[in-house]
Amino acid sequence: MARKKLIQFEANQHADNILQPGKPLFDNVKGNWHKDFFKNNNPLVVELACGRGEYTTGLAKVFPEKNFVGVDIKGNRIWTGSQVAIKNNLPNVGFLRTQIQSLENFFAEGEIAEIWLTFPDPRPKGRDEHRRLTHERFLNMYRRLLQKDGFFNFKTDNAGLFAYSLAEILRYPLSYFTYTHHLYKSPLNELHYGISTNYEEKFVSKGHIVQYFKASF
Repeated sequence: MARKKLIQFEANQHADNILQPGKPLFDNVKGNWHKDFFKNNNPLVVELACGRGEYTTGLAKVFPEKNFVGVDIKGNRIWTGSQVAIKNNLPNVGFLRTQIQSLENFFAEGEIAEIWLTFPDPRPKGRDEHRRLTHERFLNMYRRLLQKDGFFNFKTDNAGLFAYSLAEILRYPLSYFTYTHHLYKSPLNELHYGISTNYEEKFVSKGHIVQYFKASF
């Protein structure tokens, strides 16, 4: 396994669709995704804690007129998404290796058109509340990074985290908001274009119910 990861990490260093420490653009991409990375002005969509990048690559196939960036700290997971993008000839896909709390080092205020957050760690312990990716400190950051009327999508199978996240998002003035407690039985499922993560498929097969909301600050 260690040898496999070393091979993947080496591939990441040479992959044009991955930004990570040591690459020249890594420290200078903030505010320059359109000009320097994608070299077009198409809307920028970001998947947080993207894992293998199922939403990043899946949505990129559906919307070639948009740019997609998957963000994750795990290099071996990003490698998978990067390879999918390369094999499917998806020039509108990129990956950024960093922690979510560092997003503002890499994206300028109002630079992002849409954010996706799917199946994050629920962090159920009370002392970990501030680490939940729908905690107020993260939502405030997403609000700053999203353009006016940009969308934030949240998807989870954890009922406790969904209830917490609903309460958090509804503290803000919203120009748009919709949600469902059972995505697969809701018309909102159409917004997902049949895309699901590896985690999602595994837990849905065990009877877990997927919940979802979409909001605009």
